[in-house]
Amino acid sequence: MPLRRRKVELARRARAKVVRMRSSPALLGSSLVVFILACPSTDSPDNPFGDSLSTMTTSPGTETGDTSEPTTSTSGDGDGDDPSSCGDGVVEDGEQCDLGPDNAETGQCTPNCMIASCGDGYVYEGFEECDDGNQIDTDDCVAGCYLASCGDGFVHAGVEACDDGNDDEADGCTSTCMTGDCGDGIVQAGEQCDDANMDTSDDCPACQFAFCGDGYIQAGVEICDDGNLDTNDGCISPTCVPAECGDGFVWEGMEECDDANEVDGDMCTLACSMAVCGDGVVYEGVEECDDANDVDDDGCHNDCTADADPQCFEPYNEFDTDTRHETFNDMGITVGCDQIGAGNISEDWAGPGWYRFVGEAGTQMATAPPGDYSCGTHAAGWLDDAHPTPGEGAVMRTVCFDWSPGDCWQTWEIEVVNCVNYYLYNLPDTTSCSYRYCGSDG
Repeated sequence: MPLRRRKVELARRARAKVVRMRSSPALLGSSLVVFILACPSTDSPDNPFGDSLSTMTTSPGTETGDTSEPTTSTSGDGDGDDPSSCGDGVVEDGEQCDLGPDNAETGQCTPNCMIASCGDGYVYEGFEECDDGNQIDTDDCVAGCYLASCGDGFVHAGVEACDDGNDDEADGCTSTCMTGDCGDGIVQAGEQCDDANMDTSDDCPACQFAFCGDGYIQAGVEICDDGNLDTNDGCISPTCVPAECGDGFVWEGMEECDDANEVDGDMCTLACSMAVCGDGVVYEGVEECDDANDVDDDGCHNDCTADADPQCFEPYNEFDTDTRHETFNDMGITVGCDQIGAGNISEDWAGPGWYRFVGEAGTQMATAPPGDYSCGTHAAGWLDDAHPTPGEGAVMRTVCFDWSPGDCWQTWEIEVVNCVNYYLYNLPDTTSCSYRYCGSDG
């Protein structure tokens, strides 16, 4: 029963009991004392004790309602007992009531001749649920002498975590008198959601709707989440993906620039660094060359101006195997071919394009007939004309292929450019196998 209804019911019972006492012939005799017990106000519906206690003493034969002066006894029952003795049926000084043998711990008049009241340590049957004789509202018996219960507005120590006296589940104290916590499945004040779990990788971490920048990585949605909305650190907002060169955001302390493109000849290189002379990348419109070294006489000066042909600063392939050198000849055991699609394609052949001889392959193309089976093939290719000078730029030259019965069994034209310290050759696929371009040390 709700607390207020319970109080009203107790008040109703109290008034009914007073009426019964007033009309009971068992209380009539030489002297009749009637007690009407009360709380301070007779108008309150929560008052379980009715009107104020009154004492009426009537002599034998005196009818109720007699207008003559009532006789008040203060001398006891006339048997010589101590007139102040509680329980003799006479209200003495210091007593509030005395029903004689009807004084009771559970009755209207207590064994110490005091009107029953909440807090006297006696449980007034039918009107009190408990009475522990104290004013502590955190134990089993609270104000009004009601047994402690969830919803009474008092926190029962050791039993309840809270008690706000209402059934609102979302105000921080639930109807079971437990504090509202994130993860209890109830959206409390300050929470946006509550999915009844502590999983921070779903769409309701820490009882807030998931978003990029909340510090929790949402599974299947985010790759990272560093708890901020910055775009210049290692986790980019608002997409929550790791920062990388080319994403258009400059990662502070890691990148100098980020132009979100794959152009390596503009102001921001593919390494997300500002283009400078010496970085090995030709800044178009600003640098003529950039060979990434401090050598000033190699065709590209240290100020990134060029003496050599622009082709020298474009990407090229390299021949670097020892079997390609003119001194290698194993009489046809090793047979390579510079032709894409050939079954025995040379390991360092990448298809038509510009090539440079380096390492064990030599420093330039051979300029004399190498002989049959030289350079790891059947017919070795060699340059039948002189190499150009640096100022000539890219020039056309003839390649001969050495195979019996002649040193120049087959020929075709190629481009050659002098890059000051090395040569570049623009080479096509050979027309058949097994042909191969041959290197020498110059």
